[in-house]
Amino acid sequence: MTVDSGGQQQLLAVARDAIGHGLVHTEAQEVIVDDYPAALREIACTFVTLHIGAALRGCIGSLRAHRPLAADVAGHAYGAAFSDGRFSPLQQAELAEASVKEPETVPTKMVYVMNKPLKYGEQLNREDVRRIEWPAAALPEGFFAEEDALFPANDPRPRYVLRAMERNEAVMDLKVTKPGEDAGLTSRLEKGMRAFAIKVDVASGVSGFLRPGDRVDIYWTGRVDGMDRNSSGEVTKLIETGISLIAVDQMANGDHSEAMIARTVTVAVNPQQVGALAQAQSTGRLALSLVGNFDDTVAEAIEVDQRSLLGLAEAPQIQEVREKPKEEVCTIRTRRGSEVVETRIACK
Repeated sequence: MTVDSGGQQQLLAVARDAIGHGLVHTEAQEVIVDDYPAALREIACTFVTLHIGAALRGCIGSLRAHRPLAADVAGHAYGAAFSDGRFSPLQQAELAEASVKEPETVPTKMVYVMNKPLKYGEQLNREDVRRIEWPAAALPEGFFAEEDALFPANDPRPRYVLRAMERNEAVMDLKVTKPGEDAGLTSRLEKGMRAFAIKVDVASGVSGFLRPGDRVDIYWTGRVDGMDRNSSGEVTKLIETGISLIAVDQMANGDHSEAMIARTVTVAVNPQQVGALAQAQSTGRLALSLVGNFDDTVAEAIEVDQRSLLGLAEAPQIQEVREKPKEEVCTIRTRRGSEVVETRIACK
């Protein structure tokens, strides 16, 4: 929004009047916007700065455009003089030395926001949204600026809400489905991904604190077929890391804030991971470990058995030593006079 020099002078006068009114009445001045030119009646957001000499005396503003420009300047001028927590309220003796810097109008762009709150799964209609001025330097990613982008004329199919939205919240493409797309799990699966359900309980499900949108590491505990007799019982192994949850029981809405003991969680994985998880679930027990929102570390390969858990050395292997069987010797004895002769013969 651009305001000419005449409009700037009017805004300075509005700011001074608001400060003077505050000194007398100790409250903000009500501005009759119909008394001002059209440019000063447009919805805008501003910052008003107050100085005494070269020293800052107060500065108040907003990045959300929600009222006419003249009313916004008056409100922020009063705030800069009497409500800036860094300074004490302006006194009458300071008024003569106080100077108001020309109000700075924040560059804005028209953006669609919500008219009323909508929950997950509800249909988004034209009457549910409106366009407002939004600071150009703080535009949310995936916002809608044009009606045809949000409600395409060539596609009358409805959109549905994927994440709960409150009044005045910007409508973004990640919070609504594409036209005609269902708000179910299929809309949350990226190309090449599959939904797979994992059975959990209060222990394996992180005490009920799992919510759609969280990421988890998955551990398998069980016995490995073919291990020798010196093996140490069950083994726990990290089999998948950073897996996204897309549903907890039958809830796919991530805005639920209370703990909930779930019986199943649904994860988004590729077909290879589906096979691995199905095999793991049928041959052992699975446990989930919640990953922090800002944790981008990559977990190492982890495998723990009873001996490594307790720090025990591997049991020495005992080898049996067998004596070689003695060779059987067969003989016959023959007497020759007073001499006995022993002759070796084949054993039968």
